[in-house]
Amino acid sequence: MSIQRKQPEAMLFDLDGTLFQTETLLLPAYHATFDELRAKGLFAGETPPEERILGALGMLLEHIWIRVMPEASIETRRAADKLLLQYQMDGLQQGHGVMYEGVAETLQALRDKGIRLFVASNGLEDYVRQVIEAKGLGHLFEGLYSAGQYQTKSKVDLVQILLDTHGIQSAWMVGDRSSDVEAGLRNSLTVAACDYAGFRESGELEGAHIRIRSFAELLDYL
Repeated sequence: MSIQRKQPEAMLFDLDGTLFQTETLLLPAYHATFDELRAKGLFAGETPPEERILGALGMLLEHIWIRVMPEASIETRRAADKLLLQYQMDGLQQGHGVMYEGVAETLQALRDKGIRLFVASNGLEDYVRQVIEAKGLGHLFEGLYSAGQYQTKSKVDLVQILLDTHGIQSAWMVGDRSSDVEAGLRNSLTVAACDYAGFRESGELEGAHIRIRSFAELLDYL
């Protein structure tokens, strides 16, 4: 039984693992990145297991590469950053990558209810913008906020900037990682945790007010 809550003025969405089924774009780009790093002599050996990067989704990029290849040099990590973004952008242009089921329809239904919609992601500015645009969802969002654009060290700070900039008094934070839960709770927001991506570690969603098993379930709580 869903306990309904007062409709918020706005909803803030994480991107990867919340709106976007990241692995459908990321994994081909990930393997291409390591092929290129090896070709350039910047990396030797097998490509690190996919689980490493999937488990790091939602982190800041610098932390992702430390987790994926802890022994690698800063030069290699910076090269990996650029290559991964480029391969993902190329993939988007070719039509790769899918949103989770029900995302477009649910976002439209929320907009129709008068709720203001935003993205708050730890990703790079170009990546966030291009995923949203490539999937035809740009018109639904009032703003796209990324750690890459604002150089924030945590999602707590990014969300605070977003709320202050738009004068938002009541909002929900919707995401799938502990960084989303923390960003919501520390900014006094209702937290809706998405429990369908499978990237999270156990206990990551503790403290969330709502837990959804599909994106469309959000509507059941309004």
